Amino acid sequence: MTILIAGNTGLAGSAIYKAFSDLDEEVIGLNSSIVDLRDRKSTIEFFENVRPRIVIDAAAKVGGILANDKFPVDFLLDNIAIQNNLMLASNLVDVNKFVFLGSSCIYPRNAKQPIKEEYLMTGPLEKSNSAYSVAKISGVELVNSFRKQYGRKWITLMPTNLYGAGDNFDLQDSHVLPAFIRRFVEATKNNVEAVTLWGTGEPLREFLHVNDLADAVVLASNIYSDEIHLNVGTGEDISIKELAEIIAHEAGFKGQILWDATKPNGTPRKVLDVSRLNSLGWKAKINLREGIKETINWYREASEINGVRN
Repeated sequence: MTILIAGNTGLAGSAIYKAFSDLDEEVIGLNSSIVDLRDRKSTIEFFENVRPRIVIDAAAKVGGILANDKFPVDFLLDNIAIQNNLMLASNLVDVNKFVFLGSSCIYPRNAKQPIKEEYLMTGPLEKSNSAYSVAKISGVELVNSFRKQYGRKWITLMPTNLYGAGDNFDLQDSHVLPAFIRRFVEATKNNVEAVTLWGTGEPLREFLHVNDLADAVVLASNIYSDEIHLNVGTGEDISIKELAEIIAHEAGFKGQILWDATKPNGTPRKVLDVSRLNSLGWKAKINLREGIKETINWYREASEINGVRN
């Protein structure tokens, strides 16, 4: 049985690819160096040749607050095109199980916490990344539309903020955790006395190691087939200020951490209710501090051999 991982060179996709490969499954990777997934004709031709039985959609244009705010058209159009083409191609070749990876940013900005799956589309989105959120919401709807019109047993997983080896550390378009790692590792290396970070540090966020997500994808692809999407996270949150302090400590930074309150904070709090997925036998295993330490070590080693996106 062929399992296709779309976006296999990205943070999530590479971990998912490895998780299935470790189980001795027949796994094929698909990324932009092979096919431009925004091109429908090329995507369909690839699927007609490969004819996978399971497709994991981890392909997406992603980025932090700065990138989302600066390039909303790109985030909206590219992501809709990628997921639409993957699903259309999958339906044409009769893919048995399609797993769409959404994002916890699809939930309302002021959603009740912890966020249950049922809270989707119950309030306004966070404006700083609304284009990306709308694209992902359309993906959820398209999955359910294929279920309704074609009887597909396709599913959606909704991961929280991910981190780990292979992340994007580019300060212009990375997410908060890898951006902090780069800032504090470089500040330590250069003996910088102070690091200034965006916002107030007050927002609360949840972070999941990408290897835990990979385990969840493997489990869900095998045993889950319901229409309601599944939240994937730790169910625990941490303030951005405390996150910065942990990363600074693990990076060996001894200087001062300053906050620029003129910059946006984003959503005040975001933590997922993961009870539905927990009930299926999955639970996050990797401790945040240990995961951060491991990621910092990976970043340092990768930077030395120029193998990291920064």
